[in-house]
Amino acid sequence: MKTKVKIAAVMVTAGLAVTGCGTPDEAPRPVSAEATAVVPRPLNVQDPAEIPSAPAAPTCDPRASLRPPATMPQPGSMPANTTMADIEQRGRLVVGIDQNAYLFGFRDPGTGELVGFEIDFAREIARAIFGDPAKVQFQAITTAERIPKLQSKEVDLVIRTMSMTCERWQQVWFSSEYIPSRQRLLVRKADKVKDFADLRGKKVCATRGSTSIVTIAAQPHNLIPVSTDSTLDCLVLLQQGQVDAVSTIDILLAGLAAQDPTTEVTGQPVSDEPAGIGIPKGQDDMTRFVNGVLEKMRADGTWTRIYDKWLKARLGPATPPAPVYRN
Repeated sequence: MKTKVKIAAVMVTAGLAVTGCGTPDEAPRPVSAEATAVVPRPLNVQDPAEIPSAPAAPTCDPRASLRPPATMPQPGSMPANTTMADIEQRGRLVVGIDQNAYLFGFRDPGTGELVGFEIDFAREIARAIFGDPAKVQFQAITTAERIPKLQSKEVDLVIRTMSMTCERWQQVWFSSEYIPSRQRLLVRKADKVKDFADLRGKKVCATRGSTSIVTIAAQPHNLIPVSTDSTLDCLVLLQQGQVDAVSTIDILLAGLAAQDPTTEVTGQPVSDEPAGIGIPKGQDDMTRFVNGVLEKMRADGTWTRIYDKWLKARLGPATPPAPVYRN
């Protein structure tokens, strides 16, 4: 994030330098007294954000997914005429991810490789299909693209802190919950904001197409929702003073706070946001298979190992969420 801001500042400085250059005989150009400098913004900022109308909420248990098979197939030997067999024949698993979410999905500056909590989950599913965790193709997508990418089957899975809701279950399917989260606030420490009530009439940022932007609008404090394509862009707006807070799930906010020590996570949780792996609707076999992989990861300690590697230092120790199944 800070790199992004620095680059923008360098570009502005370079532009001024070029404008001021000329031949030694040239007189300096007059500068209008009305000239102003514009603070650079991330692309596609909506201020205020467009809030989608909420449809009638269906009734369901959003955590309840399909029960895994009694016996999992061996890697490299997927059952014929299954979604997994088609993926095996293709030679790679295609997964929609976030490449700007520190700790969850981001590029290692040393290697350029995608790494993080959710990247490791994708590799475990590839391992279960092929016996090789490297046989996965990552596709960076925005929050708003998650459901359309699954509906068009451009990706096999979405592992991008996607909250399981009854509304979304009407459009796509989900695995069992792989990490719990709650919506809170990220603020500048110097502002001494403690909760949503302290932001009355102020701007709060979240990603377009997320449940977070709807929750911000629903708060009884006349908040002004501002939306961007990524949570990272929200942090840039907070650093620039163009918004007063970022609000999304606490596990993502912890990653932002880790990158900018002048910020902190605060506020009482205002939502319950179980995250599930997104799967195209109707793929019973793939849903059960993914749940089988998650079941194994909980049982053999893989979930805990991955969590401890990426999140324990920021979020404290944790155990995997208990799965909820339906037949």
